[in-house]
Amino acid sequence: LERRIEQQMAHAGIVGLAAAIIVDRRVAWMKGFGFADRARAAPFTPDTVMNIASISKTVTGVALMRAVQDGKLDLDRDINAYLPFRVVNPHVPDAKITLRHLATHTSGITDRQSVYEASYHQGGDAPQPLAAFLRAYFTAGEPLYSDANFLPAAPGRMRDYSNIGAGLAGHIVEIAVGERLDAYTRRHIFEPLRMDNSGWFLADMALAKHSTLYLAQDGKATPIPLYGLTTYPDGGVRTSVADLSRFFIALLGDGEYQGTRILARESAQEMLRFQYTADDKPDNVNIAGADSVNSGIFWASKFDLARIGHSGSDPGVTTMMLADPARTVGVVLFINTSLTGRDNRYPGAIFDALWTHAETLKAGAGPADGD
Repeated sequence: LERRIEQQMAHAGIVGLAAAIIVDRRVAWMKGFGFADRARAAPFTPDTVMNIASISKTVTGVALMRAVQDGKLDLDRDINAYLPFRVVNPHVPDAKITLRHLATHTSGITDRQSVYEASYHQGGDAPQPLAAFLRAYFTAGEPLYSDANFLPAAPGRMRDYSNIGAGLAGHIVEIAVGERLDAYTRRHIFEPLRMDNSGWFLADMALAKHSTLYLAQDGKATPIPLYGLTTYPDGGVRTSVADLSRFFIALLGDGEYQGTRILARESAQEMLRFQYTADDKPDNVNIAGADSVNSGIFWASKFDLARIGHSGSDPGVTTMMLADPARTVGVVLFINTSLTGRDNRYPGAIFDALWTHAETLKAGAGPADGD
């Protein structure tokens, strides 16, 4: 396995990565490869920190379900009941948008790419407050507003992956619980799970542990500045493979990790439950057969429902946190290098090698013990 990973890294010009294999809700193997910072020859280890892109949405999902179980939010209530500004799709102005729509990417909100890309801030945390950005994006007459921020479809009818929609859901959690999402998730997720190398903002992180990020082309990698996101609930978590493995095991264990519970069992099961059904699904989605997809609450399916969890991609970032539907085998993979063209196949090849090894370990393991 290690030789295979090193070969793929060399072919693609990947500077550093770490991975963990989870079997029966225990870490069965974990290791780092290459460099977190090539110029300093700093090794990439399972404790190296980097931003994890859209896997962050699963942390937002746990925060959302925690607020729901505490009676502060309702997945099926109109989001305008919680917001200080109104969100109305101009194409279907009488339609109700709910948190369930936001969390399953069926709200009718879409990312206007030029606006979303401009919300990345190079060199540090984004200076614009999340609330100000969202108000400007969703309020008619504000500078970022456009009818093109919405699909011409009623909520529930079209699946369109929306980072800004996830940012809106995270902000609604903030309003409901009375504190910023980073503080709320630190108290209810990171601290209970002893995720000591985890946070949302560069200002809160020990930068000596943070990986440099790289862009690779034709096998040559160039470092890029670190950056922050205005819509941070959609992709701003910074953590390590070791820390995220604890979080992943908690979700695979119905909200519990080694006796520490971050969600009630029923809340965790609702988060992971596939929400699309034959009678209630987006018109542009197949839930069976080739190209099938489904969605939990900020929880995704991959590979025609053969894997569950989430993945992420941002400049200098490729991440995967995926398990089998039975939740007996899982893989967490962080890569600090973005690839282009045909080299994009190498992260998938590394993941496949990890998965094959995971299945081998599973075949030789005893029964799950509930951890």
